[in-house]
Amino acid sequence: MPLPLVILSVVAAMFLIVGGDAAGKALSALGFAPFFVAWARFALAAVLLLPLSGIQRHEWRMLADWRLILRAALIAGGICGILTALKTEPMANAFAGFFIGPVVAFVLSALILKERVTVLRAGLLAVSFVGVLIVVRPGFGVTPGMGFAVLAGCFHGGYLVTTRWLAPGFRPRFLLISQLLIGTVLLAPFAVGGVGTFTSGAVGLLVLSALGSAIGNLLLVQVNRTTPAGVIAPLIYSQLIAAMVYGLAIFGDWPDGWTMIGLVVIAVAGVGSALAAGRGR
Repeated sequence: MPLPLVILSVVAAMFLIVGGDAAGKALSALGFAPFFVAWARFALAAVLLLPLSGIQRHEWRMLADWRLILRAALIAGGICGILTALKTEPMANAFAGFFIGPVVAFVLSALILKERVTVLRAGLLAVSFVGVLIVVRPGFGVTPGMGFAVLAGCFHGGYLVTTRWLAPGFRPRFLLISQLLIGTVLLAPFAVGGVGTFTSGAVGLLVLSALGSAIGNLLLVQVNRTTPAGVIAPLIYSQLIAAMVYGLAIFGDWPDGWTMIGLVVIAVAGVGSALAAGRGR
């Protein structure tokens, strides 16, 4: 895939996924609980993508594999966490806290997958962690919402590591549909009682939330089939730009000075770390 098309695809995927979260934030204002929104997102995406997954008879039995269940539980926890954070936090702030995920993934990859640790990457990720602290500002009136954003990032970091662990043994499209199907089942008990008032606008937001996540993740799966991870990883930080754009355009939120500084630190250090990883340094 040509590099300009890779860049366009990954950035589009990030805007679609964050757009799904923006729709989830809007649904919270209509009385829908984060767990219900997360469940609906998984369920609708599963229905939409199942015909495209190419799932085979023997793969249905694989859905009981504890490793796939763990992976689905981690991504479900991450989505529930970020949607809970977005109930009270501006989008840029919440996603800054969420970007603790790459730091968690780096540490777990070294401890569990025995991936090589380099001084450069460790240093850059430490700087990225400082950026998260600047935004979260623990001890200075940190809100529960930011706590959920950080928790979501921790879940997502674990999800990234389990994906690396399982990727060699499963088809990419099966991994995607497995997390949607298992996530739907896992979240169903928690979705009960979290339903707001169904209006045409609410239904539209639910569909947008599911479509944004589903199409965005499908784009990432397709790009990952032909593009090295070192090329894709820096582009993931366009999520921060997407969060700022949606936050300002839809909710009128603009990061304060400290948050802007933290966002820049996270983005610069994160992109640097991803580039270093891609070059094996």
